[in-house]
Amino acid sequence: MRSGTLCSKGSIAGLFALIFNLSFLIFNSAKAQDYPRRPPDLDRLTQELFAEIQSDEVPVEDIYETLLNYYQAPLNLNAATREDLRALLLLSETQITSLLRHRAANGPLLSVYELQSIEGFDLRTIGRILPFVAVAGADARAARGPLWQRILREDNNYALLRYERVLQTRQGYTPASLYQGRPTLRYLGGPDKLALRYRASHSQDFSVGFSLEKDAGEPWAWQPGQGRVGFDYLSAHLLLQDRGRWKTLALGDYQLQFGQGLLLSSGFAVGKGAEVITTVRRSSVGVRPYAGLLENSFFRGAAATYRLAPRWEATAFASHRNVDANLRQTQDSLAAYDEFSSGLLYTGLHRTATELAGRHQLAETVGGGHLGYASANGDLAVGLTAVGTHYGTALLKRPEPYNLFEFSGKNNLALGLHYSYVWRNLLLFGETARTTGGALGTLNGLLASLGPAVDAAVLVRHYPADFHSLYGNAFGENYRNINESGVYFGLKVRPAPRWEISTYYDQFSFPWLRYRVGAPTAGHDALLRLAYTPSKTTILSAQLRQRLKPRNLPTSPDRPVPLPGNYVQQSLLIYYDAAISPALEVRTRLQAARVRLDDGLPWQAGYVLAQDVAYRFGRALKLTARYAVFDADDYDARQYVYESDVWLAVSVPALYGQGTRAYALAEIRLGKPLTLWLRYAETRYRHQATVGTGLETIQGPVRGEVKAQLRYKF
Repeated sequence: MRSGTLCSKGSIAGLFALIFNLSFLIFNSAKAQDYPRRPPDLDRLTQELFAEIQSDEVPVEDIYETLLNYYQAPLNLNAATREDLRALLLLSETQITSLLRHRAANGPLLSVYELQSIEGFDLRTIGRILPFVAVAGADARAARGPLWQRILREDNNYALLRYERVLQTRQGYTPASLYQGRPTLRYLGGPDKLALRYRASHSQDFSVGFSLEKDAGEPWAWQPGQGRVGFDYLSAHLLLQDRGRWKTLALGDYQLQFGQGLLLSSGFAVGKGAEVITTVRRSSVGVRPYAGLLENSFFRGAAATYRLAPRWEATAFASHRNVDANLRQTQDSLAAYDEFSSGLLYTGLHRTATELAGRHQLAETVGGGHLGYASANGDLAVGLTAVGTHYGTALLKRPEPYNLFEFSGKNNLALGLHYSYVWRNLLLFGETARTTGGALGTLNGLLASLGPAVDAAVLVRHYPADFHSLYGNAFGENYRNINESGVYFGLKVRPAPRWEISTYYDQFSFPWLRYRVGAPTAGHDALLRLAYTPSKTTILSAQLRQRLKPRNLPTSPDRPVPLPGNYVQQSLLIYYDAAISPALEVRTRLQAARVRLDDGLPWQAGYVLAQDVAYRFGRALKLTARYAVFDADDYDARQYVYESDVWLAVSVPALYGQGTRAYALAEIRLGKPLTLWLRYAETRYRHQATVGTGLETIQGPVRGEVKAQLRYKF
């Protein structure tokens, strides 16, 4: 691998670029970090990383929040480690190596524009990372005064209030009536959804904030001992960084990510998608603050990372909180437990008496640590992770065959070893872990730069049916790392300037039964994507994907026992995004799919055609609108389509049936500190007398949603 320094071959153009930038800095006496940072184009980034979302298990909100965290507290390119740069998911391993070698040979970057002089950094790459990075000194906080002063003076210091409501009356909000002599189930609260958030943060320095939320249908209540202060959900955090040998100190709510995420993973974990290379690996970003509104993706307590030696660091953490769960009494007098939980609840919704009965019923205590080593150049990194979990009440899944190897009991201990090693143009990485019961789970991968225009990835994984990683989210087909083996191949080729071909093939198997699958099965997932970027502001792409994942066939007199069939999903995506002018941008999206439960059965099909327009009226107003038509035969053929939303919110509705989907979003700057967002979205169905099911049922063919958000920047 070439070093990418100014003295390397082919760097004359980079030398001129650097001379120009130095001249610009000298004659304008500008601060290096004061370049104009534009907000990230999250619509386009989501398209490039995901391309399409085929399930509601993709943690889009968490990923969206992570990207915005990088925008609010940009990564300092002069202090970023290899793991920090990997966490962006926007740089290849070759680009990361070139940047680190350039920094080692030439000293700290003077400006982000200096990236143009580094080998492998084209304008498209620089444009993608600019919103999330900055150039500053190694200790940018040294001259800023005490912590409380830095918080008060911080530019990234804001509070926001958000309001949401569905305009039509849903069944859960109608007056209760009697059914067979008993009152029917209804929501206990009103249809308004409210969120209040505050946060101040600075990269590699501090983060402090809190979040409050009440979901629609949840009642107002003042029970501070149960975490209800009017709002149903309360989260707060304080995180400090680089205090001498203390790298990180966290109190309140936080997230952890080490190794490949086999034992501890949170935040930015994309998995399989349009980006077929960089999203395969994870990064050890360690302790991160949690400031989101998801109620089940964080730890609560304290965590700290301490630098033992120049290349060694140790992390310890402890967490205790009450999580949602169904508690039941044992009927068998000979059972090991008098009371048990049949499973955790992850919706975070507490709208009915039944949902409230499961709120914060299970005490969860988690503790552990991590010991890590990284070489001077970051090429070699190894680490040991330990995670111990104790539940106040035993977990016992229902006695179904597919639950035979699921975790049961009160205690689980997991120990893991992870590594990553850069050798020339290769990155070798992996993690192996052992959980209570003795099961060993492992994944090992290879990223290779086969040439200036060719990148490849290979990953092998094996997660036994009795492997119990309760907080892991490593690469895989399932949403949990259990009962799965597989091999993934990815390839990205740039055959000509502005053209890119991406493809992957993932072969996987499930050695034991799964929910709705009554036998061991195997399947595959394959993608082919062609992208053309004629300019920095225009992209045209086409994508094909096929996924085979067995599922039980319906029972019948001829088939009384459920047997798996070859459930196949085939999809097509054509996407066009162009900035016609600095003020006007248009996006067109055609997304179609068909599904079939087994050979010989009919296909079910669905499609969405969406047209977006965004126009900016100076700095004071930006309008975004979409009109889409959709047609899906049934729920299995539903289409997930990402939508623009208010700041720090995300919308990915599932569309099925026949109808139209439209929304309009206005971003209005009311002054330097105040910004107002207004959004209206409407789904109008054809040939339907009602919308939704259960307590969400609306009488009529229309569902309209309003959302307003006000942000004040201190």
